[in-house]
Amino acid sequence: MDYKTRITPAKEEAVKALKDEFSQYTGYIFTDYRGMTVEQITNLRQSLMQKDAAYRVVKNRFAKIALSELDRKADEQLVGPTAIALVRGDEANVVAKELYAMQKEGAPLEVKGALLDGAFFDATQVEAFSKLPTRLELLASLMGTMKAPVQKLAATLLAYVEKNGGSVESTSEEN
Repeated sequence: MDYKTRITPAKEEAVKALKDEFSQYTGYIFTDYRGMTVEQITNLRQSLMQKDAAYRVVKNRFAKIALSELDRKADEQLVGPTAIALVRGDEANVVAKELYAMQKEGAPLEVKGALLDGAFFDATQVEAFSKLPTRLELLASLMGTMKAPVQKLAATLLAYVEKNGGSVESTSEEN
């Protein structure tokens, strides 16, 4: 006997709502949340909200349909109890860091993989990605590197002025 899923209006509405929510995000980090307490999940959701992300426990079948309708297939990650960290823009790195920080604090959270900007990442790749500096850290490093020569020039000019008695005109009067 073949098993046939009955499509009901409630299921269609649930998939549509999930699709609408998923379309607002550019990245998805799939996790196994088994063993986490309600308090741990609540804390994780609150910390991710501050980073413009969300953490949703989803029904795998509904999530597969919603993602496939958005041309984002992630069938291999949607096995077993699954929660998805939904990420916007460049915040995927920060969200991955937060997930691994929760894991280090003792939460039994397991990252299964991710779909970020259309590319699949397995669990080890997501962990490596989480260890990279964030976009803001890279920009700060770049600005520090760009500012260093100007600071060096200013310090050299200040030392030259102080060497000549505090005035630039003193060198032109001597000549």
